[in-house]
Amino acid sequence: MNITVVGTGYVGLVAGACFAETGNYVICVDVNAKKVEALRRGEIPIYEPGLEDLVSRNAQSGRLTFTTSLQEGVENSEMIFIAVGTPQDEDGSADLTHVLAVARGIGQFMNGHKVVVDKSTVPVGTANKVREAIAALTKHSFDVVSNPEFLKEGAAVDDFMKPDRVVVGVASEHAGQVMRQLYAPFVRTNNPILVMDVPSAEMTKYAANTMLATRVSFMNEIANLCEIVGADVDSVRIGMGTDSRIGMSFLFPGIGYGGSCFPKDVQALVRTAKDHGRELQIAASVEDVNHNQKMVMVHKIRSHYGADKLKGRTFGIWGLAFKPKTDDTREAPALTIIEELLKAGANVRAFDPEAVASFKERIGERAGLTFCENNYDAIDSADALIVCTEWNAFRQPNFKRIREKLKVPVIFDGRNIFNMGDMKREGFTYYSIGRPVVK
Repeated sequence: MNITVVGTGYVGLVAGACFAETGNYVICVDVNAKKVEALRRGEIPIYEPGLEDLVSRNAQSGRLTFTTSLQEGVENSEMIFIAVGTPQDEDGSADLTHVLAVARGIGQFMNGHKVVVDKSTVPVGTANKVREAIAALTKHSFDVVSNPEFLKEGAAVDDFMKPDRVVVGVASEHAGQVMRQLYAPFVRTNNPILVMDVPSAEMTKYAANTMLATRVSFMNEIANLCEIVGADVDSVRIGMGTDSRIGMSFLFPGIGYGGSCFPKDVQALVRTAKDHGRELQIAASVEDVNHNQKMVMVHKIRSHYGADKLKGRTFGIWGLAFKPKTDDTREAPALTIIEELLKAGANVRAFDPEAVASFKERIGERAGLTFCENNYDAIDSADALIVCTEWNAFRQPNFKRIREKLKVPVIFDGRNIFNMGDMKREGFTYYSIGRPVVK
């Protein structure tokens, strides 16, 4: 097939490269000319394992090209995927400005029947708005499909190439057949292509992400209670997760979720309900709990040193991305923790294997904040180590070297990556989430 993908962010670039990998000819369109030129040179604007090789291989084969011209993309494709950003608006709703701008461009350049696919995460009713925007500018026939993505940052290529399911919302049999044909190479192990009505497909993405976010926030609340009553959240998690009705996924406590999906999607779903006269009490609480959880480690730090005794202290931060295997720092807990420490007059030395540049762009130059070349430099002469992201490279460090680097052997572990027994044997004062303090 000849396919155009509009938008070269996490979703668009991964989708375009993966579609090209199965033999389709894909044009990726982006309004950012510098980004397009960089992609043509083989420079990938995001860190995503496996993506650089995928883009390079398919670009060299001629199956994947990049342009700033939406007209070129529309006129030379049978299918057009809209994969532009839907940032959060001030009221929590999804901002559809970019989606509808692309829809109007498609209508303007339409030269025959097209299947237009909403790949961006959009609220229920967006397909109708896209349809109206296109129809206002063309007399050609077209289909509008909802095809939400379920990609995990850090595993996006594998998730796309081997999906556990593909959700497709259509209003015509023709569109359903085209989508089944397109995704057939990705589901050869008989994972389902779920074809449904458009509103149900639009709702599925928000419902799924909100359910996962709910599990995270619920587990964080349980962890906080465990600390109060003297329970160990690791034991509780295993006791819960081995129940086949619950399962082990998304039961790890921590300092809150971040990224481009969960925070935005939960709030957008709450806003959608309000627009229809309903209140989603659980979903609203999920976001409140997550907001508070990002401060949990700050409270532990203040309690350890004294709320008014952080000024002049130095803290080493391991991890800036909201999760490992990505450079995405949107809504990252590290942002909240570092902001609070800087406001208290502390100094911060930070390291992340991939997200330093992204974090710098988000937080800017700040007095008292230094970015380091490696994780051990970050704790040089620091009062304590704070773990914010569970990168594999942090899981088995040289504890002797950590003790030598730190002024006092104190660790605040926001991701529970260290064993409490090891911490005791190594002589650390160790704070984690939902577990007893080691002293």
